[in-house]
Amino acid sequence: MTATTTAMSRRRFLQRTAALAAAASVSPVEFAFASPAAAGRYDNLLVLIELKGGNDGFNTLVPYTDGAYYALRPKLAIARDAVVQLTDRVGLHPSLAPLTALWNDRQLAVLQGVGYPEPNLSHFRSIEIWDTASKSSEYRQDGWLTRTFAGAPTPAAFAADGVIIGSNDMGPLAGGGSRAIALADPGRFVRQSRLAHIETAQGNSALLHVLKTESDIVRAAAKLAGTHEFRTTFPQSPLGNAIATACRVVANHDNVAAVRVTHNGYDTHGGQAATQARLLRELGQGIVALRAALSEIDRWESALVVTYAEFGRRPQENASAGTDHGTANVHFAMGGRVVGGMYGEAPALSGLAANANVMHAIDFRSVYATVLDQWWNVDSRAVLGGRHTPLPILRA
Repeated sequence: MTATTTAMSRRRFLQRTAALAAAASVSPVEFAFASPAAAGRYDNLLVLIELKGGNDGFNTLVPYTDGAYYALRPKLAIARDAVVQLTDRVGLHPSLAPLTALWNDRQLAVLQGVGYPEPNLSHFRSIEIWDTASKSSEYRQDGWLTRTFAGAPTPAAFAADGVIIGSNDMGPLAGGGSRAIALADPGRFVRQSRLAHIETAQGNSALLHVLKTESDIVRAAAKLAGTHEFRTTFPQSPLGNAIATACRVVANHDNVAAVRVTHNGYDTHGGQAATQARLLRELGQGIVALRAALSEIDRWESALVVTYAEFGRRPQENASAGTDHGTANVHFAMGGRVVGGMYGEAPALSGLAANANVMHAIDFRSVYATVLDQWWNVDSRAVLGGRHTPLPILRA
């Protein structure tokens, strides 16, 4: 078979499997099935919720007793009597009222001032820093979860190391060394994957290899195409749909160690008030459904849910009734074994220069060290390139 014929065959294969793009995205390099014995405690599940675009932390966790906050945001500030009070100084955006049940049960840890030194305000570069757990001056291609699973593999019986839902960007699972799948709908993925047939590649070793990898992926996806019927009602929103898919994946006996869902739309340079209210309402409702569904299948006690974003927003509102790219941000950690409460330090707003940003109190890599050292029993130093002190947010 000539090189031209091989190229044509590959093009035909790619054309025949183009329908997969709507349902799933998988890199064969990122999905290798050989797996040694596990070193980590992967019966503990990690659920990451990406708030893509950079959520405004100052209107998420509102410093309702701070006059500087209201001076910096004469139009956008959340009125004091609308805030869902958590302490005598701070409270949640009213759209996040559903999270008060978690707070009252002490299963919600509020992480104040999460960021990193020498922050970058580019969406693409900053999320790359978060996904790779690198320094702001360091460039890496492998995600922090990829490095984790390469050094401390999950059990071979797991369907995958991790699953990405709601995005084709592999993020913390990018790069070689992990068994990672991006799924929109596991059942649809399995059905459409059957478009690929190994028989069509006989005599073409290159195409046979591609299809063999695809066949492995199909088998993995078949394990993830759950049939569990939840009593929980999932919100009718993009995030609600992604969380429903995540719960169906987790309900399978063929396990995964990590799931990431993406919630889009947080880049609120203009008209922020209505947009953020809607997004945070979807987030609050989605988290409540996630807790209910995982509780149904006895996974809430063994689940750690963490939000993250590339950055926060500036304390000062802009002229377009929005906020521009900022630095340190507030994030949440939730789960049945989370020690609820306030962690880190509230950013100081008094005396800020016009349009200035705030310093971080918690390095985001300390959040990752908490996952690695305390949740999964994996040495974080090799993954993170140094020692970062875990946060005291988990009980044994």
